[in-house]
Amino acid sequence: MCRGVAGSAPTVLAAAVAGRDLADPRRHGRVMLPNHRTMVVAEQFGVLESLFPGRIDMGLGRSVGFTDGIRRALGAEKGAMDGFAERLAELGEWFAGGASAYPQVHARPAEGLRVPVFILANDAGADIAAEAGAALVIGGLHGTDATVAAIERYRKGFRASAARPEPYVVLAGNVAVAATAEEAARLLVPEAWAMAYSRTRGVFPPLAPAEEVAALAMTDREREHYGAALRGHVHGTEDEVAAELAALVERTGADELLVTTNSYDREALLDSYARLARLAGLPAAP
Repeated sequence: MCRGVAGSAPTVLAAAVAGRDLADPRRHGRVMLPNHRTMVVAEQFGVLESLFPGRIDMGLGRSVGFTDGIRRALGAEKGAMDGFAERLAELGEWFAGGASAYPQVHARPAEGLRVPVFILANDAGADIAAEAGAALVIGGLHGTDATVAAIERYRKGFRASAARPEPYVVLAGNVAVAATAEEAARLLVPEAWAMAYSRTRGVFPPLAPAEEVAALAMTDREREHYGAALRGHVHGTEDEVAAELAALVERTGADELLVTTNSYDREALLDSYARLARLAGLPAAP
């Protein structure tokens, strides 16, 4: 869709990752539900679950295409996210045996399969996740009062489902780890600028070196978005990151952290992941 996006086929990527012999037995797949027909999503995740039993999670987001042109190409309207709860319920019907709106139509091989549902949410989406009895994935590594309030509301309003009897919270966000806090902060710069660029131009650019970004003469609007994109992430040395993540988990009661980091310097990025893996007690990548 954009030069800065390597690929946008999450179920294909999930299959590629699940096919590798990695330490973590579970693989997440993320789909923006308003951009797809529910039957297609059910069939795709049904195939994934059949190929890799017990190793697939179905992450579902509410966002629609980033620009008007992309939305038109996907056949999705900007207001499509307003009907997310209904689309989520319809998706569940395909796995249960068939959507009531389409009698005698079946989504194979989804029927009878149970794929854990994770709702990718902001403040409002927390209520939908609670009502659906699904896990909540929320961007919250900054641990703001609004994030904590949304999590508390999710837990309080959670309705147990056959797939998930108890609420489950995943905090998602960027984490950068390096030998010094300054080096870790530099890792966040390329994506922060890409976000600022996209907010002011409607398209994601390829990531640029941190030094190149630092030399840019940004407009006031670009600098505002750039500063906002730099906030709310965890970065620092291994000790600093470990302490900050521990405090965050204690404050929110999160069951899991979902970490991602994008940066121009691939070697530094791999080093960051290796340091983070050590903190989590995970084996080094082959």
